[in-house]
Amino acid sequence: MNKLRFNPMVTGLGPPCSCLLALCLSMSAPSQAPSQNPPAESPMVLDRVVAVVNNQAILASDVDEEMRLSVLDPGRAGLGKLTRTRALDQLIARALIQQQIRREDEHAASPSQAEVDARLAEIRKQLPACVHGDCGSDAGWRAFLAAHGLTAERVESYLRYRVEILRFIEQRFRQGIRISPEEIETYYRKTLLPQYAQGEAIPSLDAVAPRIEEILLQQQVNALFSDWLRNLRKQGEIEVLDPSLESPETETVGRESIK
Repeated sequence: MNKLRFNPMVTGLGPPCSCLLALCLSMSAPSQAPSQNPPAESPMVLDRVVAVVNNQAILASDVDEEMRLSVLDPGRAGLGKLTRTRALDQLIARALIQQQIRREDEHAASPSQAEVDARLAEIRKQLPACVHGDCGSDAGWRAFLAAHGLTAERVESYLRYRVEILRFIEQRFRQGIRISPEEIETYYRKTLLPQYAQGEAIPSLDAVAPRIEEILLQQQVNALFSDWLRNLRKQGEIEVLDPSLESPETETVGRESIK
C-alpha cells in the first residue's frame, strides 16, 4: 500500500491537522444534509510518497516534474520519452549524491548566479527542442517553458543543483588523474585514426592531443563516479513504495544524465 504524505504545501489546506480533518469530512458526507446548505467540496487528491532514500521522501509529483524537466537535457536527443521508472531512478541517484555532498562538505558554497546563467545560456543554445523555436529571445523562451509546463524559477533551481553536483564530481574525482603521453598516442592511433576515410586530411597528434587528453580524463572520471554511485546505492536505505515504478535491475545513473 502506498504511504500518504500529508504535506500542507501539497494540499493547500494549511497545517497537517486541517488536512486530516478535511480528509475525514470528505469520507463521511452526511446523507441528510439540508438542501439549503452548499454542496460539499470534492475530496482533494493528496500527493503520495513513491520512494524513500535514507529517510528522504520522493513524491509522485517529483517524478512528474522530473519528466517535464527532462526536456532540458540535450543528451536525451534520440532516446525517446523518459519513463516514470527511469525518472525515479534519476531522482534516487540525485538524492544519494546530494546527501553525500552535505556529509562531505556541509558548508559547500552554492553555485554563483553567473555559473547558473552560463549553464542556462548553454542549454538554450543546445536544446534539440529549441531548434525550431526561438529560445534565444525572452519571448521565445517563455513560450517554450509554457509549452512544457515549466517556469523560469523552477528551471533556474534545477540548473543550480545540477551545477552543484557536476562541480562536486569534478573536484572529487578529477583531481589526481594523470593521462600519460603513451595513453594519448594509443588513443590517437587505435581510436581516432580509424575514423578517417582514405584520402581525408588527418590532424597531427600534436594538434589533437589536448582534446584526446580531455576525453580520456572524462572516461576515467565517469568510471570512478559510476563505481562510487553504485556503492552509495548498496550502502543506502532505498525503498520503492510504488510497485509500478520498480525496475527489474537498479539502474545506475551516470554523469551524462546529470549534465
